[in-house]
Amino acid sequence: MKSSRQEKILEIIASKDVETQGQLIEELSARGIKSTQATLSRDIKDLRLVKELTSAGKYRYVAASRDELTDFDLRLKKIFRESVTSYAAAQNILVIKTLPGLASAACAALDGMDIEGLVGTLAGDDTAFIAMKDMEAAENFEREIEKLL
Repeated sequence: MKSSRQEKILEIIASKDVETQGQLIEELSARGIKSTQATLSRDIKDLRLVKELTSAGKYRYVAASRDELTDFDLRLKKIFRESVTSYAAAQNILVIKTLPGLASAACAALDGMDIEGLVGTLAGDDTAFIAMKDMEAAENFEREIEKLL
């Protein structure tokens, strides 16, 4: 369901200028696909859609180019690498220590990456909790953190 909905979203934005999520929901509905605004927001994030200015002076959704995605991924990894001071695993939870005030930035960077098994993040001032779906996912991600740092 998700992949077919996301394919339709890409078809819609390729065929017409869509300025708002409301318009996109209407276009999906016209094609027999029901979606909530929250689901659509997640789809937009997953597809890495961006808004660009048209020649008419309006904005429309477009798929980010491959260069933009690579640059975005590199920036997220740099934010993460420069803010983390240490990390430790505790079952399926990873505890990450950061420079003061940067736990939120580290979590935002992680949330923007495509990390298999990531359930969610929670940030304090200099400590972040990363919930993984199971211990194996936590161990795999711990190895990835080692590579990032």
